[in-house]
Amino acid sequence: MSNNQTPEQKARNEIDKKLNDAGWIVQKKSRIDWSASRGIAVKEYLTDVGPADYVLFVDKRPVGIIEAKRDEEGHRLTVVEEQSAEYASSKLKYLNNDPLPFVYESTGELTRFTDFRDPKPRSRPIFSFFRPETFEEHLKKKPLRERLLDIPELNTRGLRDCQITAISNLEKSFKDYRPRALIQMATGSGKTYTAITFIYRLLKFADAKKVLFLVDTKNLGEQAEQEFMAYVPNDDNRKFTELYNVQRLRSSYISSDSQVCISTIQRLYSILKGEEMDEKTEEENPAERSWQPKEPLPVVYNEKVPIEEFDFIVIDECHRSIYNLWQQVLDYFDAFLIGLTATPDKRTFGFFNENVVSEYSHEEAVADGVNVGYDVYTIETDISKNGANIPAQEFVDRREKLTRKKRWEQLDEDFTYTSRQLDREVVNLSQIRRVIRTFKEKLPEIFPGRKEVPKTLIFAKNDSHADDIIHIVREEFGEGNAFCKKVTYKAEEDPKSILSAFRNDYYPRIAVTVDMIATGTDVKPLECLLFMRDVKSLNYFEQMKGRGTRTLDFDDLHKVTPSAISAKTHFVIVDAIGVTKTMKTDSRPLERKKSTPLKDLLAAVTFGAQDEDLYVSLANRLARLNRQINEDERATFAEKANGKTINQTVKDLLNAYNPDMIDLKSDEIKLRQPEIQDTDAKKKAQEILIDVARSTFSGELNEYIENVRRVHEQIIDTVNLDALKKSGWDTDILAKDEKLINDFKAYLEANKDEITALRIFYNQPYRRREVTYAMIKEVMEKLRLEKPHFAPSRIWQAYEQLEKVNGNSPKNELIALVSLIRRVTEIDPVLTSYDQTVNRNFQDWVFKKQAGTLKFNEDQMNLLRMIKDYVATSFHLEIDDLDYTPFDALGGRGRMYQLFGDEMNTVISELNEALTA
Repeated sequence: MSNNQTPEQKARNEIDKKLNDAGWIVQKKSRIDWSASRGIAVKEYLTDVGPADYVLFVDKRPVGIIEAKRDEEGHRLTVVEEQSAEYASSKLKYLNNDPLPFVYESTGELTRFTDFRDPKPRSRPIFSFFRPETFEEHLKKKPLRERLLDIPELNTRGLRDCQITAISNLEKSFKDYRPRALIQMATGSGKTYTAITFIYRLLKFADAKKVLFLVDTKNLGEQAEQEFMAYVPNDDNRKFTELYNVQRLRSSYISSDSQVCISTIQRLYSILKGEEMDEKTEEENPAERSWQPKEPLPVVYNEKVPIEEFDFIVIDECHRSIYNLWQQVLDYFDAFLIGLTATPDKRTFGFFNENVVSEYSHEEAVADGVNVGYDVYTIETDISKNGANIPAQEFVDRREKLTRKKRWEQLDEDFTYTSRQLDREVVNLSQIRRVIRTFKEKLPEIFPGRKEVPKTLIFAKNDSHADDIIHIVREEFGEGNAFCKKVTYKAEEDPKSILSAFRNDYYPRIAVTVDMIATGTDVKPLECLLFMRDVKSLNYFEQMKGRGTRTLDFDDLHKVTPSAISAKTHFVIVDAIGVTKTMKTDSRPLERKKSTPLKDLLAAVTFGAQDEDLYVSLANRLARLNRQINEDERATFAEKANGKTINQTVKDLLNAYNPDMIDLKSDEIKLRQPEIQDTDAKKKAQEILIDVARSTFSGELNEYIENVRRVHEQIIDTVNLDALKKSGWDTDILAKDEKLINDFKAYLEANKDEITALRIFYNQPYRRREVTYAMIKEVMEKLRLEKPHFAPSRIWQAYEQLEKVNGNSPKNELIALVSLIRRVTEIDPVLTSYDQTVNRNFQDWVFKKQAGTLKFNEDQMNLLRMIKDYVATSFHLEIDDLDYTPFDALGGRGRMYQLFGDEMNTVISELNEALTA
């Protein structure tokens, strides 16, 4: 019988079914039973312009119209809007009704809906029909799109500029009734915080019913929940969760009184399908999953979760959760869609109707100090690059990936493998060991002055590869289990606790992962990413790099990495697989001219060089410098740059070669000069932007940058593996040691008038007896902050290579520092450990004293030796020091007076002078 149905009847049957699913009872006009349901859809109800296909009644009150069309007319639904609007505004037979606000056009397969209460009524596609009680609720208050117009101006207190831009533009998009919007913000710039802020404003000012926050892994859902719990709005002292109910979905139950639901898109799909959910599927990253080839079953209407359940859906990491299977979830709900991502691609832009309300790139984030930039250090081994061959008849292990069981097998023929097969089809432990050993050996060059391994994340190819790396890392570094941990979904330990330790504790120093913390998990102390797997996806690679971009101040970095001497200024990608060569990244390494001195970059830009690499590299150097200098120095920069901040200077440099900025400036030119050709306009636009960037720099500013840079900049020496294996290191080390000593001398000379201790050693040697422990400590602190590679132990080693040194290197760095200062200022002709100098001077003083009639007794000598040892490590003795350790054990000041009487002060004064001679 169904085969004989007309297209019109098929459409009516499908509409009837969807109405029934949504809680409506469909009745003919001749058989109306108002008691059957709150929602009655009456077919062919007469109006004064003719019969309407369906009139919707809620509690006997007419509220809406459905204009039915056959399936072939789906493309004409917008054409018949005028017809359906006419029915809605007509008078129903027997009723003196107002115009009906809710209007549908539907073929059963395709449905469009218009709320004529909206300020600018606009039809939109919807999956199915609203429930009767939804219309009842709608009629009690203004429509959502009108309420969006009531959102007040944003209170910007506590928000970054990029967050203000994103929220303000998004709210404008809402007020324009744009159904989809994309927020693109660089990793680390606060996307989730931005989202919670606009969600709070939608709930408070637009009276939004419910907001869905979609993620694609359980880990990201838990993190989002924590951020909602911690959020305090800037116009209320209560936490978000005190004001609104937040529910993270752990089952198929969606609470009716929650204002915010957090869910993985996988779970929501299973809820709509009415299927049981395996929580393990929430732990995987869908972008990395190999999907089964069968066509996924389509989502169907679920009365427990109607299409109007959410007013807004925020899609975190939307670049990988809006396609194919997952798009069904988003198409199901009648909601505004807001995408969050750091790495959109063309498909992402297309899905969000090219409505990009925020574009905040990694380079802009670096310029603003929101992110840190990165450098690339390459490790290349023969097998990593070329693979290898195993001859026939060799015995090899066969290892099962899952169980790790091994068995021996003799090869029947040669086995040749490429680098791509490594750690998948074949494992070469020597190749892994060579990479790890090289990494360990080169750490002093990658991170000079560090005493511990910087927090490092290694990306492995798979779980078994991660295990191999961990065992070899522990062995090569000579460390225990705590030093290096695995963080993957299959880790036997709780991944959360390992992540927490990696983020907050000293151990582990190195974490190995396959993909768990590639996205959305902050480990701000990360300073190194070691890639031992290639990545095919551009977006995924960007997300991986994003783990290192987070900024961190000195105190917080120092807590987990004690030898760090400044805030986190950059991170390093150690590329052991060629990932940076095979991938063309959006957020490119800013540093392109590492071998070019800053002075030359400044001069080239100042004098008109037009090379993109110069501008981008100079921008990176200045962005890094901005993280190292203080507010007074930033103010001096602005003063010498005619009021322009260092952040704006960096932006201008980047804008000079930014295609978007060139297009924008070109459009401005064409408005003023309509006759100009497009190519000429763009050329002129770039010339203007280059002039803006160039005009900042002058001889005075350049000199200031160079001088302040000398104090603050730390250099990372990035060279390739082959170069590092060349012979001739001994000669190079001597040259480096000589340069190091000369630089150290120049630094002390440059600061001799600023630092009290140096001023005394250089200009007032007669006052050396006044140099205190605090004065020497001041010199040490300045070195640590400004010139970490001038660590006294390193300078001492350099002297040992180049000239005669008296005594071993002191264990105490302050003693070493005083010894070095005495050598540089030529008080000592050869470098001599200061404690030995004090011992010699003490012997000379005692000999001279006792050369006459004065003889010290044993008690007096014991106290004098104690004073000598104290001055050797503390550099000066005050009479008050006698009241404390170690002198208090002998009786302190009183005991000395007993032994020396009125000569006590004279003895102390003579010793201070004699011992420091």
